[in-house]
Amino acid sequence: MSKGTPVLSSFQRTLAMLEAIIADGGERSVSAIARAIGMPIATAHRQVATLVAENYLTPAGNGRHIAGTRLLGLLHRLDEKQVIANVAAPVLHDLASQVRSVVQLGTFENDMVTYRIKTGRGASGLFTKVGMQLEAYCSGIGKALLAHLPEDQLHTYLANGPFVPLTGNTITDPAALAEELERVRQTGMAVDNGEITESLYCIAAPIRMADGRVPAAISISRTMAQIDPAYEAEVQTLLLNAARTIERQMPVV
Repeated sequence: MSKGTPVLSSFQRTLAMLEAIIADGGERSVSAIARAIGMPIATAHRQVATLVAENYLTPAGNGRHIAGTRLLGLLHRLDEKQVIANVAAPVLHDLASQVRSVVQLGTFENDMVTYRIKTGRGASGLFTKVGMQLEAYCSGIGKALLAHLPEDQLHTYLANGPFVPLTGNTITDPAALAEELERVRQTGMAVDNGEITESLYCIAAPIRMADGRVPAAISISRTMAQIDPAYEAEVQTLLLNAARTIERQMPVV
């Protein structure tokens, strides 16, 4: 007896045909594509007729088809950064329990960090909120994201100051900030050492996609009084391990 819920083989074949047509880009007819993927031509035409009726495909003439309005609508609703947040959420909840501190995930939009996850002990007391945006140059997550921008984008960012000091520790000189971001690239870890609020210490790590991009970063935030040097190496390892776990669980496109 087979284990688990059985799959619909007919639906699998329909998805295979849909994928083949999209990959073809409207170059060949349904019959030609069916022959190329080893599918019965009559079956392929029935599948495509159904997909056209449901607006997942649209005819492009001479037996060819392209993506329909319904499929394009689904694609426009996809948000890669929110997918990352959804994958990361259970990992970050576990991390927050392990380190007994606030754990966050942020992404980079319009030169700002957008916070998408905030969890853990003391979360309600920290000034950040999900959906809130914060300057990137002075936060751990922001530095992790800035450090992995394409070179031209980073150059533009550094040239478009000023970088306002929020505390006496805030890095405001573009050259010094560039050096700090190089250190982040080398170590794989970013630090906010009282740069937003003097009493707050954050460490952050990038989330790398398979193609090398870094669309998100995660952080652990604690007060200066909570920092235990004897425990810090372990906290950093837990953070990096969480980042790698998220990366492994991301769907491959």
